[in-house]
Amino acid sequence: MLDDDAPMPQTIAAGARSAAGARSAAGARSAAETDTPPILPLTASGLVFEAAGARLIDGVDLTLTGGPKTVILGPNGAGKSLLLRLLHGLIGPTSGDVLWNGRRPDRAVRLRQAMVFQSPVLLRRSAAANLRHALRTREFAGDALEERIRDWLGRAGLAEVAGRPARLLSGGEQQRLAMARALSLGPEVLMLDEPTASLDPASTHAIEGLIQDAQEAGTKIILVTHDLGQARRLAEEIVFLHRGRIAERRPAADFFKQPESDAAQAFVEGRIVL
Repeated sequence: MLDDDAPMPQTIAAGARSAAGARSAAGARSAAETDTPPILPLTASGLVFEAAGARLIDGVDLTLTGGPKTVILGPNGAGKSLLLRLLHGLIGPTSGDVLWNGRRPDRAVRLRQAMVFQSPVLLRRSAAANLRHALRTREFAGDALEERIRDWLGRAGLAEVAGRPARLLSGGEQQRLAMARALSLGPEVLMLDEPTASLDPASTHAIEGLIQDAQEAGTKIILVTHDLGQARRLAEEIVFLHRGRIAERRPAADFFKQPESDAAQAFVEGRIVL
């Protein structure tokens, strides 16, 4: 947990009021309206990450555009979360490049995306105050600020716990709060790292609903999971990662019908992937 006076981490609070498309549900202005070029496409070229002498991400080439929900799928240890952090700009690669519409992931780029982790990082204050702090960093104030807080707490099913300390909420409530905080800022891209791992079915359903709503409102979704059921429910395209490499990338319907790689076939069938 963070101290009350600690700044909101960029990786959690990232987002922007400029957006790639019409986003009435999020209340963010479009990139066209603000004369700001979109941050997509996102391109990784020759991406390598090494630690302790091991190559954990090995020559990844990947381009992601707006539109379909992209699920990065694969077994535990495949490098999925690490790849997401590299794309977000939270860590730097050993070699290779990550470019957002030709730009490196500097602070200005990160402010136009959001990332929600498996274990949410929340301020030591109320649920409502967590949103209030984040929104004030984007110059929301007055009635518009309070209305936005109420709106997003309501969307996340947290209206009744608005005044409760965030660290006393259940695990599912905390994750919904992290989602609401990120989405309230109108990000162009939302990255999610196993956002429903270890959550109960009701909380999983609620968070998947928020993800679906965000995508329909124009936010690009990039979701990491090893949960086949969740991937089947949410994915529109699959990037299958194995041993730090992209084994295949296909539309979700084609992938689940007949994976092309041996590793993906074994994974879909529930066999152990080595």
